[in-house]
Parts: sequence; structure tokens; C-alpha cells
Amino acid sequence: MGRTGGRGRDGRPGGVTELDVAGLQRRLADFAAKRDWEQYHTPKNLAAALSVEASELVEIFQWLTPDESARVMEDPESAHRVTDEVADVLAYLLQFCEVLGIDALAALDAKIDRNERRFPAR
Repeated sequence: MGRTGGRGRDGRPGGVTELDVAGLQRRLADFAAKRDWEQYHTPKNLAAALSVEASELVEIFQWLTPDESARVMEDPESAHRVTDEVADVLAYLLQFCEVLGIDALAALDAKIDRNERRFPAR
């Protein structure tokens, strides 16, 4: 996954910057540190913020029909709102994992393994 155009954050021509979980977690931690927000980034506060942002994502879909919800990304304004809320949810989840020392990708991989054993294919 990457960006293109101009120069990337790493200064490479072409603007291709590889995005990874650890790099995004570092950016989020740096952002918080520069604003002296680490004091607020407790597991309890981050879990609450994650819940609020997930609720904001749900709110976008609250009164849509199933067909309307399937087409939500066709409208630029609603697509922007959904994308922003997804980013907020992911940001708080990554910060939560960083604070507690959870490897999010390893946790997901292990959970998929457990679910495959728990719910075998027919």
C-alpha cells in the first residue's frame, strides 16, 4: 500500500511511501507527543474514543436501507465521511494496541486461526 505523486514523506521521488502498522503507530505517537497528549492516551480513554468513533461510523448508515448502504461510496460526500470515520477508528485502535503492546496483525492472524478451527468450512 502506498501513495503516489510528488515526493513521499521519506523524500523519495515519485512520492511512493510504504505504509505499515508500525510506521503509522510511530506517526500517531509522534503527533500525540508533540501536543503533550500522551497523558490522555490510557487504555480506558482510547477504548472509549474507539467506541465513539465506531458509533460515528454506524451513524452514517443508521437510517439507510440495505441497498443505500451498499452504495454509500458512490456519493463523494458520504464516501468522504465514511473514509474519515474508518481512519478515526483505525487510529484509535492502533494507539490502543501500541499502549498495551498488542501486535494488531498477529492478534488478527491468531483470531482467524481460532475461527477456522471453531467454524470449519462445510
